[in-house]
Amino acid sequence: MARRGREAALKRAREKARQDKKEAKRERALSRKSDAADDEDDAIPETELMEEFARLSQLHDENRITTGEYEKERQRIFSELGIDTES
Repeated sequence: MARRGREAALKRAREKARQDKKEAKRERALSRKSDAADDEDDAIPETELMEEFARLSQLHDENRITTGEYEKERQRIFSELGIDTES
């Protein structure tokens, strides 16, 4: 009889460990999804950056900003777009 009690206790322990592992995996997945959503919320959409660059280029063409200001902002925009301008 003691043997059955021990087997049942071991079975419950295995089941609890399995459930704990499953819950931890679910929490990690939710955390990753949450982090990805936060990153997407913080990022400026590519179209907005391209529109900003178009306005910047127009200001530079009209001599309303200096070449230094243009280059600085151009570098920032391209950096946010993931474009390497260092050749």
